[in-house]
Amino acid sequence: MNVLIVDDESSQRTGLAGMVKAWGMLAETASDGYSALEKLETFRADAIITDMNMPGLDGFGLLKALRESGDMPPVIVLTAFGNVETAVRTVHELGAFWYVEKPIQPNVLQVLLRRAVAQSGLRNEKKALERSLQYKGLVGEMVGTSARMQEIFALLQQAAPSRAPVLVSGESGTGKELVARTIHMLSPRRAGPFVAINCAALPETLIESELFGHEKGAFTGATERRAGCFELAQNGTLLLDEIGEMPMPTQAKLLRILEDSKVRRLGGKTEFEVDVRIVAATNKIPEEAVRGGHLREDLFYRLNVFHVHLPPLRERREDIRPIAEALIADLNRKHDKRVADVSSEVADRLVQYDWPGNVRELRNAMERAVIIAGEGSIRMADLPVNLQTKAPAIQSVAAGSEASFPTPAPPPEPVSENGDAVRVAIGTTVEEAEKNLILRTLEHTKNNKTRAAEILGISLKTLHNKLKEYGARDAAF
Repeated sequence: MNVLIVDDESSQRTGLAGMVKAWGMLAETASDGYSALEKLETFRADAIITDMNMPGLDGFGLLKALRESGDMPPVIVLTAFGNVETAVRTVHELGAFWYVEKPIQPNVLQVLLRRAVAQSGLRNEKKALERSLQYKGLVGEMVGTSARMQEIFALLQQAAPSRAPVLVSGESGTGKELVARTIHMLSPRRAGPFVAINCAALPETLIESELFGHEKGAFTGATERRAGCFELAQNGTLLLDEIGEMPMPTQAKLLRILEDSKVRRLGGKTEFEVDVRIVAATNKIPEEAVRGGHLREDLFYRLNVFHVHLPPLRERREDIRPIAEALIADLNRKHDKRVADVSSEVADRLVQYDWPGNVRELRNAMERAVIIAGEGSIRMADLPVNLQTKAPAIQSVAAGSEASFPTPAPPPEPVSENGDAVRVAIGTTVEEAEKNLILRTLEHTKNNKTRAAEILGISLKTLHNKLKEYGARDAAF
């Protein structure tokens, strides 16, 4: 326990230092506020004892400087008889721990000093815990130890308190909605509603009604007034997922709302003000969506105040195991299981696998493994079959560097549920092979997309996006 004693009287400094050392603490001294600040650059004080009246920088000035630096340990102020009012003002205005009148009563000072040091210890533990949590990625429910995720966490903490729109991009399954929820929970709007709408899942004829609401009789089937997402998210946060799938006319209306903060229901005659924080998400590269005519340029610039790009898991493999551990803890609670961790073999496989479905795919794999394992460690046999047989992914190599990799064993031939092999001719591109597999699976399930997504091990949303991509590609030829 380190104590810094600041007093311009040499005898007072020496006497106080002797008492503090007798109490089992380490003491350093300084003759005024300036020398105290200089001493603190190399001496980490758990508490400070300072006189108020000193030449140069007095006690009041020292506390002010410490408070402005943002790193002030508990400070006990010494004050002469008659200056109690000044000492009390120092405690209240500058956050001093307490004050002691001269002449000093050693037993009183000892009790106060031990309490001050204990408070400093709690504060240091809190800071260490916060650093540990940030390192582990526990910002909201987000997990990540990689440098890229730490940068994202820092950006979210800066963006969240503001009202500015946020644009989140990243592949399907990287956690874009989780980013939006984290922004909401870190913001002053956390007590308000969080509303999410998937622009790709709504037909063009309904999306405006869902967003803006409608009046009774606005269109066929509108039998009553209905509030839209902007009204439902009042004083909260609205996530517009897959913003690039929103029809262009609706994007124009959205831009107007972002500029005026006013909404008119379909069929309504008047506008009303809304106070909603917008987070937009897309699995496309935003600039390419603008060039491709999927996203209005002016809307892009309006949304792109803060841009958060979530890298896929294959580009941040060091995050895979911490994410898996966090998922296991969550899934244990969900399914009342007692799984402790993953075996070293499983940990290696998780890191080697490319995770095309990203965190969503990882969660599905961990959920299956937790249910099967039940307790203890997750073993290779608890993983989905594709992970048990998947050859290690080949790590990317920087340009100009040399590396050699073992030749992976050929993977087993894909087999459909009825046992028929799905054969791929040599020379077929990965894109064509993927398309063929998806279409054959849909044919097998008689176009049951939910079942096809389960067989393929991807989300229904990813399947819809793939089919849209194939339709657009075919239309271009």
